[in-house]
Amino acid sequence: MDPVAILKMMFLLFFDDVPSERELMKIIAERLDYLWFLDYSLDEEIPDHSVLSKARARWGKEVFESLFIRTVAQCVEAGLVDGKKLHVDASLIDADAAKESVIKSSPELIAALKQAYRATESKLEDTTTPESYEAVNDRLMSRSDPDAAAVRRGGGDSRPRYHHHRAIDDQKGVITAVETTPGSIPENKKLLGLIEQHEKNTGSKVEVAIADYKYGTQENYVACAERGTASHMGDATAKQNHVRSQGIFPESAFAYDPVKDIYRCPAGETLKPRRLHWANRTIEYKAAKKVCAGCLLRAQCTRASNGRTLRRHEKQVALDQREPRRTVARPSATAEGEGISWKRVLLMRPIITTSSAHAGGDSGGSKFKIT
Repeated sequence: MDPVAILKMMFLLFFDDVPSERELMKIIAERLDYLWFLDYSLDEEIPDHSVLSKARARWGKEVFESLFIRTVAQCVEAGLVDGKKLHVDASLIDADAAKESVIKSSPELIAALKQAYRATESKLEDTTTPESYEAVNDRLMSRSDPDAAAVRRGGGDSRPRYHHHRAIDDQKGVITAVETTPGSIPENKKLLGLIEQHEKNTGSKVEVAIADYKYGTQENYVACAERGTASHMGDATAKQNHVRSQGIFPESAFAYDPVKDIYRCPAGETLKPRRLHWANRTIEYKAAKKVCAGCLLRAQCTRASNGRTLRRHEKQVALDQREPRRTVARPSATAEGEGISWKRVLLMRPIITTSSAHAGGDSGGSKFKIT
C-alpha cells in the first residue's frame, strides 16, 4: 500500500473518533468523503485492518517521531512558533482495558507475568508493545494491556491509564513536544524533558515555562533557575494539608546563617544540620531535644515531641532567588499573571478536551492504546 494512504487512514481513525481499525475499514467503502480523501475509486478493494498495525510495527517509533518533528519545523518556518514561551500540561487517558482486567500480586510475580505477556505479544503480527517497555506498577498489572498503569482519577475508581504529556508554544498554540507514559508517571517528572525536546525541535531556547501547581516542585524550580528559564508554576505544597502547622512559627521566622550553616529560632537557639535526605535532596536542621523541651515558645513553635525540625534544599539559594511571578497558576492580582493564566486556559483546554474525548473520558468517546 501507498504509505500516504496508510497515514491518511490513521489520521481518519483519530480525527473522526472511529472506535477501531476494523470499524474504520468497514465504513471507508460507505463514505464518499473518505474514498476521495484516500484517493480510492468506488470499486477499489479496501485493505484489511491489519495493514495499519503492521505498518506501525514495520515503521517503528522513529518514523512517527520524524514526521512530528518535520511538522513542527514547517510551523517554525511559517512563523507560527516563537519558541520562547512554553505551556506544559498532561492528560490522564483511559487505556483500552477494563478495570476488571487488573490483577494484584507480589512484585516478583507481577514482573514475571509482564515478561510473559510481552513474550506472547511479540509473536503477534499486530503487536504495539514497544521493546523498551519498563514496568512501573510493581504490584498491579492489566492482563489486557500490561503497558498501562492502574491509577485513580479524582474520586473515581482505579483503572488502567496513560499519561499524555505535551508542550504547547505560546504564539499560536502549536504542539512542539509530546511524550506518553504509563499513568503512574507524575506530570512534574516530564517538565525538563518536554522543554529540552521543544528546544531541539524548534531550535529556540525556552525563556518562560508555564504550568499548573502539579509541576511546582523544588526540583523543577531549581532546574528552571539553573538553566535560566523563568517559571510560572503553582506551588505543589500549597495543595497539601497543613493543619498541624497552623498557629506555629513559619520557616521564615528562622534566620539562616550561611557562614556557620545554622538556623536561629525566634527564641535565639541554634538549629544545626543533622542529616541529608537523599530522596528530596534536603538537609535537616534541628536543635537539641532538651533545648526545645524547656523553651518558653515551644507551644508557638512545634507540636512534635522531639522538637522543631527545618529542612533546607541543597540548592536553596536558587529557590530563594526565584521571582515572585513564578507562583502564578491561576488568574492572579497582577496583569501579567492574569494574562498568562488565561492564555494557558485558551491554549490547553481544547487540546485536553479533545484528548479526553478520544480516550473515552467524560464525553463518552472511544478508547485507544497509545504507543
